[in-house]
Amino acid sequence: MSARTASLDLAESVAALAGDRKAADVVILDLRDISSVTDYFVICTGRSDVHVRAIVERIETGMAERGEHALAREGVAHGAWALLDYGDVVIHVFQPDSRAFYDLERLWSQAPRWTSGASSAIEAGRP
Repeated sequence: MSARTASLDLAESVAALAGDRKAADVVILDLRDISSVTDYFVICTGRSDVHVRAIVERIETGMAERGEHALAREGVAHGAWALLDYGDVVIHVFQPDSRAFYDLERLWSQAPRWTSGASSAIEAGRP
């Protein structure tokens, strides 16, 4: 598996794990051609601080089962915006107001994006 395919697989796995905890509006942004910091952002929304923490916990548990561990985690205790950094994939779990305020989708508007499960068109070069 190439590094490009491995990072996409990781992003899709994270999106699915977030979905396991009923995360809303799960979006994957492909940053490979526009950022040297990471390959993908996975962005999703939780309804409350408790919901944000539950989504983060599910992602961390699921990734640990794959042998993947976050390099960094921020904001989990507060619950308005949690960030998990897995190197090639950075996950942002927001409450609705925080997601609207930071508007990462607008900030990275030039990045190809898709919802979980729709990445085959991106990999085929049809964003």
